[in-house]
Amino acid sequence: MAKAKKTVFFCQNCGYESAKWMGQCPGCREWNSFVEETVSQGTKKGPGQTAPGAAGGRAGKPMMLSEIDIREDNRIRTSMDELDRVLGGGVVQGSMVLVGGDPGIGKSTLLLQVCKLLSDSGHKILYISGEESLQQIKMRAQRIGVFNENLRLLCETNLETISTTIENEKPEAVIIDSIQTMYNEEVSSAPGSVSQVRESTGILMKIAKGMGISVFIVGHVTKDGSVAGPRVLEHMVDTVLYFEGDRHASYRILRSVKNRFGSTNEIGVFEMQECGLVEVKNPSQVMLNGRPTDASGTVVVCSLEGTRPILIEIQALVTKTNFGLPRRTSVGIDYNRVNLLMAVLEKRAGLALGNCDAYVNLAGGMKLGEPAIDLGIVAAIISSYRNRTVDPDTLIFGEVGLSGEVRGVSQAQQRVKEAEKMGFTTCIMPKANLEGLQGDFKIALIGVGNIKEVMGYI
Repeated sequence: MAKAKKTVFFCQNCGYESAKWMGQCPGCREWNSFVEETVSQGTKKGPGQTAPGAAGGRAGKPMMLSEIDIREDNRIRTSMDELDRVLGGGVVQGSMVLVGGDPGIGKSTLLLQVCKLLSDSGHKILYISGEESLQQIKMRAQRIGVFNENLRLLCETNLETISTTIENEKPEAVIIDSIQTMYNEEVSSAPGSVSQVRESTGILMKIAKGMGISVFIVGHVTKDGSVAGPRVLEHMVDTVLYFEGDRHASYRILRSVKNRFGSTNEIGVFEMQECGLVEVKNPSQVMLNGRPTDASGTVVVCSLEGTRPILIEIQALVTKTNFGLPRRTSVGIDYNRVNLLMAVLEKRAGLALGNCDAYVNLAGGMKLGEPAIDLGIVAAIISSYRNRTVDPDTLIFGEVGLSGEVRGVSQAQQRVKEAEKMGFTTCIMPKANLEGLQGDFKIALIGVGNIKEVMGYI
C-alpha cells in the first residue's frame, strides 16, 4: 500500500512543523521562515516495535559513570595543529563535526587535506561527495600532494547506499560533502529541504555513534552567514566550525561556535596558497606585517582567542562631515561597540565627535569582539582626531566602561609576554592588571585608570 502524502510547513530556523503557513514561527519567533514541503505519512510503530537508538540501534541497559571506560586514545590527531587546537586536541572518535563557510572559502580543500594527513598516519578514510565527480576530486587532490591507498572516494547522494558502503568499508573517519546534497528515499521532499537535512543528519549520527566513526559534514551557509537548513542541524552535531575570511584574500580563520569536547574560544589561522591551505603558526607576525609606522589613527592591540594571544592593528579615520548626520562605519569590530566608545569619548574626554565621520577597521580581515580591544579603539580614534602618531612600538589593551574608566582584562601576563616577544618596547594597560603582574619584563609597562590618562600619551 502506497504511503499517503501530505503538505506541511517547516520553519527553516528551528524545524517547527505546522499544517499551514504562518508569518512568525511560534517556536523561535523568526519571521518569514516557513517553507512548504510534501512528506510521506509513514506507518506508526506498534507497541512491540522500538526505534533504533543512537548507539548503534541496539537496546542498552543503564550504566553508572564508574562503569564507563574512557580510553586515552579516544581522540585522533589530524597532524594539522591549527585544526586540532580548534577541535580541542583532535577529533573525538564517534563525533560529528559540521564545517560551514561561504562558497569558495576552502571547506572542501581543508577536509581533503585532513584526509591526506589522516591516511598518511595509517587511518582508513572514506570521502563521499555529492557535488563533484571522481575526476574533479582527483584534479583537486593533485594540487595538495600524493595520497596513499588508505583513502577511498565515493560519489553518491543516496543515504541507503552510503550506509551500506560505510558498514562494508568500516573506515575510521568519513567526510560528507555536502549534507545538502544527501537524500533519504523514505522522505519525499527534495534534497536540501528541512526534512531531508534533518533525517540525513539523524542517520549519519546513528552510524557515527554506533560504529565509533568520526564524521565530518560540509554545510552550505545562507546569505546571513548561518548554516543552511534547520537550526536543529547544529543541535544534533557535536562540533560546529565556521571557515571565515574573504575568498579574494589569502588568509582564512577557522572558528568554533559549538564544541562538546573542547573550548569554543580557540581559532585556527590558515593561508590559501597554490598547494592548498598552509597553517599560520604565528598570526601576530602575519597580521602586523607591512603596517605603517608614521600614520595617525593606527594602534596595535592584543586580543586573546582561547589560549592564544594575537596582536593586530586597529585603524581609525576621523574626518569632519559635510552632512547633517555623521557617518560611522566599522569593519571587523562590532558597530554598536564603536558608537558606544565614541559617546564615552565625547562625554568623558570632551572630544567633539558629533560633527565627524568615523571609520574603524581591523586589519587583516579578522573579526574580534573581546572587550580588551576597547582601549585600542579609543586610542586610534584619539590619534586620528588629533592627527598625532602613536609610537609604533607601543601596544595597548584594556576594557573601557561608560564612565571612562579602564577596567582590567583576563590573562594580562600572557598578553605582555606576547608583546615583548614581538619586539614592542612599551605597553599601555589597565592599572588593575599592572599590580598583578609577576616576573621581570624588559618592556616598559604603563598603567592607566581612565581614558584621560591615555590621552596624555597620544
